[in-house]
Amino acid sequence: MLVFTSCLLICCSTNNQKVLEEEIVENVKENEKDSVVDDADTPSNQVMTLGTYAGLPRQSDGRTDIITLINQLNDLNANTYNWLIWKGDKDWDDLILFLPWAKQHNISVWVTLVPPSESKPRYKWNSEPYGKDYIRWAKEIARLSKVYPNLVALSIDDFILSNLDTFTPEYLGEMIKEFDKVNSNLSFIPCVYYDQVTPDFVNKYSFLIDGILLPYRSESNVMNLQNPDLVQSEVTHIKSLFKEEMPIYIDVYSSAHSKLGASTPAYVEKVIKNGGKYGDGILIYVHPNPSTESEKYKIIKDEFARLSNLKK
Repeated sequence: MLVFTSCLLICCSTNNQKVLEEEIVENVKENEKDSVVDDADTPSNQVMTLGTYAGLPRQSDGRTDIITLINQLNDLNANTYNWLIWKGDKDWDDLILFLPWAKQHNISVWVTLVPPSESKPRYKWNSEPYGKDYIRWAKEIARLSKVYPNLVALSIDDFILSNLDTFTPEYLGEMIKEFDKVNSNLSFIPCVYYDQVTPDFVNKYSFLIDGILLPYRSESNVMNLQNPDLVQSEVTHIKSLFKEEMPIYIDVYSSAHSKLGASTPAYVEKVIKNGGKYGDGILIYVHPNPSTESEKYKIIKDEFARLSNLKK
């Protein structure tokens, strides 16, 4: 079976973007005939989100090694994968190939796009193929989520910083309208840092977002990747700013930070434990390599197994 499916993926990878988009359109048309989603076919929204983010395994040609990714997610006891579209020019194509496999294995999928501050000309890459046309992205992701209901959320990295000139409430509102036209169940969960969740931000954006992906860096004290003990207070503070319940998903740095350095296995373990107690889900940044990061990989696997029966 694995030999056959590997060949199938290789054949599929030769499809160009136009063919893939035509297939999506046809699938969307078929799915729109029946607006009822079969909950039995999708991961439960009540189970704690446990997943990894970016860092997917790649083949020698740069394309995603989908079988390895699926096998590792299953081994890690993960129920979610956050798919970053950035450095791979075929990441969108590979996402389309990945979604049915993820659905078969009860894995929910988020999609993360990079904002203008991480796009050309400042960086070498955009999120492709739609670049900085985020309304088009919202439309296409909504259409794709109609075909594959395990595609449950869109996220934008570094959503605030210098990017709110682009993501005004009016512009974001247009993006959400594109969601609602096709799939009102699709969530928008931007990546927002602790210091940026201000009363002004909450006042302007709370009605447009469905949660926050919070990269934990102990920002309420001294920013670092050594202190795992402020998760509770930071989550409590952020939640207190919202009038209604706002899910907070803890983004755990397993990989090194460009300015803060590397995290230790003990730190990763403690942040996961605290995130499981006080947050609404855990995403590991980035997806760990079982060969080069074996100690952290095992910690994540064991903690996800422990947390996998918790309801949030």
